[in-house]
Amino acid sequence: MPLYLYLNIFTILFPLLLSFDKKVAFYKNWPCLWPAIVINAVLFMIWDELFTQAGIWGFNPEYLVGIYLFNLPLEEVLFFITVPYACVFIYECLNAYITKDLLQPYTKAITFALIPVLLLLAVFNLEKLYTSITFTLLAVMLGVHYYFFNTQRLGRFYLAYIVHLVPFLLVNGVLTYLPIVWYNNSHNLSLRIVSIPVEDTMYSMLMLLLTISIYEGLKQRFAVKHYQPLAV
Repeated sequence: MPLYLYLNIFTILFPLLLSFDKKVAFYKNWPCLWPAIVINAVLFMIWDELFTQAGIWGFNPEYLVGIYLFNLPLEEVLFFITVPYACVFIYECLNAYITKDLLQPYTKAITFALIPVLLLLAVFNLEKLYTSITFTLLAVMLGVHYYFFNTQRLGRFYLAYIVHLVPFLLVNGVLTYLPIVWYNNSHNLSLRIVSIPVEDTMYSMLMLLLTISIYEGLKQRFAVKHYQPLAV
């Protein structure tokens, strides 16, 4: 049964249908969203392909349709489209319906606590490639985002990340419990949230932050490009 495909459909179905909600009007941001998703997808697919070849993780063919791009099943490729779309949709919904940036006062402290902790965990677990690479890349991405946006977007991002953990635990729980996706524990900390490797939470944060950073950068550039000063 192609359960992984069904999970992809479940992930994107409601965000896609609700993209035309008048208050959020998410579809209006598609010109900035889709390039961000494509860039994210290409980078993560390269990473995924290398890790799959190295046996750091893999896929159970019992739950796949059997179509592959190199070593990646079709469903895994779709994952890098459906999940970022759904996550940025959550981000924009929260921006539209919660006008106050609740976490903004704490974002600098959160960010500058996360970066050294992630780097230390990476350094002390260099042989565990899923741990060391994911934590290092996330620390770098947090630094890059802070450099370009300071704390303007981080409060909103952290709130969206916390909210996204609900569907994340549901979908990823199914993926890892059956398992549809299996992991080589010699390359992670062997710490699980039920069946989910703890690294997956940081992997998801990295994917969401990369997508939102590109998305917000494009929105900013698009707004400047189309800004028309009032005639004097």
